[in-house]
Amino acid sequence: MEHQQGNDDAATPTHEQRSGATPSPPAPTPTIPQVSLIGLFVAALVTAQVTAAKVLEFSLPVALPVTGAELVLPGAALAYALTFLASDCYAELYGRRAAQVVVNVGFALNFVVLVLVWSTIAAPAQDPAVASEFENVLGASTNIVIGSLLAYVVSQNWDVLIFHWIRDRTGREKLWLRNIASTASSQAIDTVIFVSIAFAIAPLTLGVGFYPGFEGVIGLIIGQYLLKLAIAILDTPVVYAVVSFVRSRNDSAAAEAST
Repeated sequence: MEHQQGNDDAATPTHEQRSGATPSPPAPTPTIPQVSLIGLFVAALVTAQVTAAKVLEFSLPVALPVTGAELVLPGAALAYALTFLASDCYAELYGRRAAQVVVNVGFALNFVVLVLVWSTIAAPAQDPAVASEFENVLGASTNIVIGSLLAYVVSQNWDVLIFHWIRDRTGREKLWLRNIASTASSQAIDTVIFVSIAFAIAPLTLGVGFYPGFEGVIGLIIGQYLLKLAIAILDTPVVYAVVSFVRSRNDSAAAEAST
């Protein structure tokens, strides 16, 4: 009876066979480079979120207009610049739609980070002194949160849009052009939105955060953008290296599969 039942089950057509539908192909397995780029993007994004409140100051060998001999910028500048490197590599390798999915999912994950951090701050603490220090370090103020989230969703989508606008006109050639042009323009948008909201609009209208004055705001914008622009230029060889490496691996895998 058991043997007969097994034969009956094997002979029973599946729903797809009964309906005549073609079985769905298995979902493709994410590659190591693909997961690594997404991981770098998320790691840099989270780091930028929790370091944005600290304002850095560097001495320059020469004085610049407006900023003078001191370069002042938010602490998240370096980490946030890495998100554009990761997204440009991802956009070049996997296409505009895939890059926009990563960017917009990353935007949603920002709220997960904030909820986890704020809920931990609100939870009862064994040592009030440690809890106070924890809140000072990780408790991003409202002005930083509003500025960073709005700047992120606008600038990152702009970066992907301009990157592929140039790619549609150049093909695989001139990767350096679309990397620098998309990153430089999107970083300008990001810097102006973030600094204006976090250090001017929110402090003046909502009463949260510190307003350093008009010259201070301009100094923060210039300082942050100069660093991001330098990174955009310097990371171009890195983008070439990553894209070349991943494509060579893909070509090798395709060649092995065809033999």
